[in-house]
Amino acid sequence: MASPTVTRDTREQRRRTPKPLDHAALDRLALRYVERFATTRGRLVDYLKRKIRERGWEGDAADPAALAEKFAELGYIDDRAFGEARASAMARRGLGQRRVAGALRQAGIGEEDAEALAPAIEDRAVSAALTYARKKRIGPYALTEADRPVREKQIGAMIRAGHDFSLARRIAGMAPGEEFDVGIGFV
Repeated sequence: MASPTVTRDTREQRRRTPKPLDHAALDRLALRYVERFATTRGRLVDYLKRKIRERGWEGDAADPAALAEKFAELGYIDDRAFGEARASAMARRGLGQRRVAGALRQAGIGEEDAEALAPAIEDRAVSAALTYARKKRIGPYALTEADRPVREKQIGAMIRAGHDFSLARRIAGMAPGEEFDVGIGFV
């Protein structure tokens, strides 16, 4: 009786097929992930679920949410600190409140932490809008005064960047070189 022929493809396939995960391997994966990336509980849970789906599971039922909670209690994950860092980075890039709120939601920041971050995000709204206007040469940062169609496009761009319509309209309507008066309302 002839032995089955082992081809190069089957050897590579066996070598590339990782072993199914167990609790210890899941802990190691999670620890490696949080040491490499700033993350949230939600992102860690999503990552672990994806790894379990890809590699399979061996043993008792896995609980990625409990592991993420354990890491948060140990201080390896801090959703609020992650949210503060992400919000301030986005404000420095000139992105508005809606875009920041969407990014925090997508990152898995809970409602309680998002509400705690909201006042700081709101306080940076005007400076973020002005940063965006400066980068895109809108309103007071433009070289020449924009006509109506260009101004409408600029307002649209600011709205897509997450800024409030009235703030975007006010900034886009400013003359080049004009100073922004924070004391004036957004109407």
